[in-house]
Amino acid sequence: MLWTLPTAGAVLPSLIRELPSGAAMSPSTVMPASPPGDERRKRRLALIGGSLGNLVEWYDWFVYASFAIYFADSFFPGDNPTTQLMNTAGIFAVGFLMRPVGGWILGRAADRHGRKSALTLTVTMMSVAALLIAVAPTYGQAGYFGALVLLLARLLQGMSIGGEYAASATYLTEASARNRRGLGSSFQYVSMTCGQLLGLGALITLQHTLTTAQLESWGWRLPFLLGALFAVVVFWLRRRLQETDAFKEESSASAETGGDAHDDSTRGTLKALWQYRRQAGLVMALTLGGTVAYYTYTTYLTKYLVGSAGMEKTTATLVSFTALTLFAVLQPFAGMLSDRIGRRPLLITFAVGCTVGTYPIMTALGSASSYWSALGLSLLALVIITGYTSINAAVKAELFPTRVRALGVALPYAIANALFGGTAEYVALWFKNSGHETMFFWYVSGCALISLVTYVLMPDTRNAALSRAEAEAEAGGEPGQERPAVTPAEAAR
Repeated sequence: MLWTLPTAGAVLPSLIRELPSGAAMSPSTVMPASPPGDERRKRRLALIGGSLGNLVEWYDWFVYASFAIYFADSFFPGDNPTTQLMNTAGIFAVGFLMRPVGGWILGRAADRHGRKSALTLTVTMMSVAALLIAVAPTYGQAGYFGALVLLLARLLQGMSIGGEYAASATYLTEASARNRRGLGSSFQYVSMTCGQLLGLGALITLQHTLTTAQLESWGWRLPFLLGALFAVVVFWLRRRLQETDAFKEESSASAETGGDAHDDSTRGTLKALWQYRRQAGLVMALTLGGTVAYYTYTTYLTKYLVGSAGMEKTTATLVSFTALTLFAVLQPFAGMLSDRIGRRPLLITFAVGCTVGTYPIMTALGSASSYWSALGLSLLALVIITGYTSINAAVKAELFPTRVRALGVALPYAIANALFGGTAEYVALWFKNSGHETMFFWYVSGCALISLVTYVLMPDTRNAALSRAEAEAEAGGEPGQERPAVTPAEAAR
């Protein structure tokens, strides 16, 4: 690992206070005027293209969790349903272990060869992984070989999604106008959630058209085949995306200087990232609470309503579908709000709500007896989480300069997800299996509390300049003049 994080109480204050809030992040910075019509059209097309690809990536990722309740016993025989789900959840968590690897490899590719090329590669890998799961033999057909195929597919998906998050977060943020980056980056979780909704929609459709026996026998394979086909379409779409201006500017500057060490040879490398290790540590700390809460109230919610509240599978699935639909609608509004008031107020609101609200919300969900009561509680939790999900992509991208932005977002975020987000469901099931289910609620609250300390002490990133052109416009300079630092990370140097 690139750095060692001591205890949160010791590291966070010093880590955050060393990040200056200089001119590049001054709240008084004057936002540039809206771009011309053609420029706005180009930005919209970039957001649509990046979002649709992200949707398919996350559909393939989440459909595994959505259909696990039907294929768990196909790969892991036994009489204990909780044990079978723990095995499938373990493979789900293992996929997260590859996310740092994918974040490193594909983040480096995005910083050196462009966001577009990285986005194209990630969706190709996801298509192959979805196809492998669709054709994996069951335990009855090939013993544990089928589980091995499942594991390999999840590792490939993990690698792909590790690069996808950073490439799409960077692309959506850079492709947005400076005064609309919160709005632009919010579409990452809109598309992520729509991907999950697509998976849940497939589940609801199959639940109403196939019998339970058919779903457990072969019906669960259909959504993975569909995901592979979607990925082929998105591959074609992403091949036609335009590169972001920030990356093209960085590449042009490197060519003008003859590819010197600062601009070219270290771009997207671990050596370059080490110069921004404090920012990387900050990404991990601010991700911790958000990723645990997000996976608790999305991928784990259906299993919790079925296994703990005793709800029918179809009812629990409908609760998740409805709640996530409204959750997706909320994201752009929260993103626009952050463009007006800053990122920190939303992050702090999320962390406070999650720290004090997780235990009562989860306890009430565990005894929810109707669709409406479960829906209301789920919505309350997702409204709280919106303070994180709507803007976290922008916040992370705004911490790094262009030459290391994708890697800076990818690697620390993927590490935090591998350690906490990917294991959230497994930890929840482990506590349940050991007879101490409520301890998981305190675990989620504790993770949110660590992030709360981070949000309180960190500077607001709303007005950070992401490119030299933005920094020059802010300073009133002209092209060709000496270029100022473009991010708080650059200023720290």
